[in-house]
Amino acid sequence: MNLLKKIAVSAFLTASLSAVYTPAFSAEAHQDKGLVVLTAAKNTEAALLEAKSLLEKGGDTEQVLKAMNEARQAQKEFRYEQTERLRQKLNDKLSGARKAFENNDNAKALENINAALGYYADMKKIYDAAH
Repeated sequence: MNLLKKIAVSAFLTASLSAVYTPAFSAEAHQDKGLVVLTAAKNTEAALLEAKSLLEKGGDTEQVLKAMNEARQAQKEFRYEQTERLRQKLNDKLSGARKAFENNDNAKALENINAALGYYADMKKIYDAAH
């Protein structure tokens, strides 16, 4: 009798856990990967251009850093296999621009932002050619 109770409780717990967890895992929102990449591309470009503009104008430190951080976060979503190495190089240039800016070397920061824009243009060209 005790064994039957244990089996019944075990079966009940298994059923209830699978009923709870299955919808949670399958309810993940479906996202169009192409739309995610295009949005990331637009956000990356906008943030890079904003950072460049602020550097050229001698903008506020916090605004420049915010624009660089936004570009760095946005480019993470630009996931396309054929452009992955370029994305890594773009990330390196953004890191270099941030370090240079923090060391009060605006010319070097601007140079790195311009290089990042070049990598972005190459990434976009490759992505657009495939889609």
